[in-house]
Amino acid sequence: MTGGHRRILVVEDDPETAGQLVESLTTSGYHVDLATSGNEALSRGAGGDYAVITIDRMLPDIDGIAVMRQLRDGGIAAPVLIVSALGEVDDRVRGLRAGGDDYLVKPFSFVELLARVEALGRRSETIVKETILRVGDLAIDLVSRTASRRGKDIGLFPREFQLLEYLVRNEGRVVSRAMLLQHVWDLHFDPSTNIIDVYVGRVRRKVDDQQAYPLIHTVRGIGYCLRAPG
Repeated sequence: MTGGHRRILVVEDDPETAGQLVESLTTSGYHVDLATSGNEALSRGAGGDYAVITIDRMLPDIDGIAVMRQLRDGGIAAPVLIVSALGEVDDRVRGLRAGGDDYLVKPFSFVELLARVEALGRRSETIVKETILRVGDLAIDLVSRTASRRGKDIGLFPREFQLLEYLVRNEGRVVSRAMLLQHVWDLHFDPSTNIIDVYVGRVRRKVDDQQAYPLIHTVRGIGYCLRAPG
């Protein structure tokens, strides 16, 4: 993991195990946050940009798998390493199917845990690269479903985001109204509808108004094209 993305959330209620994990990971160069309950894990996990989350299955308030599911449902994509004394095949399968990326059974060697954390961290960096699309000073995050220009958030409704995402994925290409209707609304072309023009107008105002240059361009008689100058 690069220096800017070495934050780890350790979710562990046993004080001795938690202390060892925090100390060892910190010594290995990571910035470590500790959560000792499921509710604390949900709060920290939702508010932090973690490269990896390690989570114990057996927490005092909420089962670790339930915590992980809630984080996933909330759009948290950080790789999760489940650390648990429950080591039967069924336990491991349940954890992985619930959204875990790896499963380590207690007792474990710290060297192995560190190797697994490093591997998941590399995957995390790849996920970040693949889920943020950029055109000029526009960035859209495919995980959080948010967009920004020059770091300033753009408030988009879900359909508006889908429209912008399709334009971004087709950067530099002219897309017709029929293509937008099919791919964004999943409808066949209806020449009488003006829904495309209405939505493009909304997105254009949000994306291009008061900006140094426009990104969304009308190609008269054909459709639209999203491109940055140069």
